[in-house]
Amino acid sequence: MSRTYIDVHVLQTVPPSNLNRDDTGSPKTAFYGGVRRARVSSQAWKRATRRAFDDVLDPSVLGVRTRRVVELVAEEIRRQDAGIEEATALTAAEGVLKKAGIALKPARKKDAPQESGYLLFLSRRQVSSLAAAALTEHRGEGWPANVKRLADTEHSVDLALFGRMVADSTDLNVDASVQVAHALSVHAVEEQFDYFTAVDDHKAADEEEDAGAGMIGTVEFNSSTLYRYATVDVAGLAENLGDPAAVRAAVEAFVGCFVTSMPTGKQNTFANRTLPDAVWVQVRDDQPVNLVGAFEEAIVSTTGRVTEAVDRLAQHAAALERAYGMAPVASFAAGPKAAPLGEPRPWPEVVTAVGDAVASRLGAVPA
Repeated sequence: MSRTYIDVHVLQTVPPSNLNRDDTGSPKTAFYGGVRRARVSSQAWKRATRRAFDDVLDPSVLGVRTRRVVELVAEEIRRQDAGIEEATALTAAEGVLKKAGIALKPARKKDAPQESGYLLFLSRRQVSSLAAAALTEHRGEGWPANVKRLADTEHSVDLALFGRMVADSTDLNVDASVQVAHALSVHAVEEQFDYFTAVDDHKAADEEEDAGAGMIGTVEFNSSTLYRYATVDVAGLAENLGDPAAVRAAVEAFVGCFVTSMPTGKQNTFANRTLPDAVWVQVRDDQPVNLVGAFEEAIVSTTGRVTEAVDRLAQHAAALERAYGMAPVASFAAGPKAAPLGEPRPWPEVVTAVGDAVASRLGAVPA
């Protein structure tokens, strides 16, 4: 098939929040264009996107990422054959995982089943296939041919999108077909602190007690207009999934969930969940293009930043097209502030239109 990339550009304003904390509890930041920016790591938004898949995709096409793979496969063995005792299922699970080339080591928790030495991503179908192979061996019928292949076929949607690295068995690696940038604010930020007190209700009702707070502390936060970017390599995704219908469904799920999801850091404290002000999805046949350069010079404004940010995004994209002669083959805009990017359409229509474009590109004859 022809090269096809789906670039997703998002401008989104969040109020006081701490979406993604560092090791000290402070909101993550980065220097860009000579000033400190708010930052949300790519890992945080990938996690939010994956969790949102649960609402739009059947569990059978999703995967599980865990170190407790022996326990996971053993549970599936007992689901397939309820007559097998737990200890036998665990032993069988260890055997099939080792046969598949997955190294195991003692669990950190005493008397717990063995674990992989890293988080391992397996599709539910792979778990089922490995469990069935273990049962075949347990019944004395021997191992099926090429047990390792059972862990490297029938990839789940999330595994095909985000990839898998198996350090001690690199032939089980799966190249990610999605890249997600760290979200950056389009302006400089200064961290702020919320000093809070918590009242001890029972103590407050006692007239003989002092009126002091039961707890005091501070929470660090900022507010920002973020530029978010991700790209999908449709050809890579097709290689991972195989089925064109599955590829279209995966692209639609990713685009829809990436745009509308949000990391949950300190969400109960700040109730910061918003929807994007503008979304621009571009279908490209040349290469992915991150448009963050539109904001290398930080926006300075006391009357809001979104309008200028959208204008800058459109102008920067047009300047790159003129300079390099590289233009997307299709673009779709959505959101209340998206007009400079193209005629805004309802978001569900954009997701469907992107799916239509992917289906058409999958059937295209390579140049």
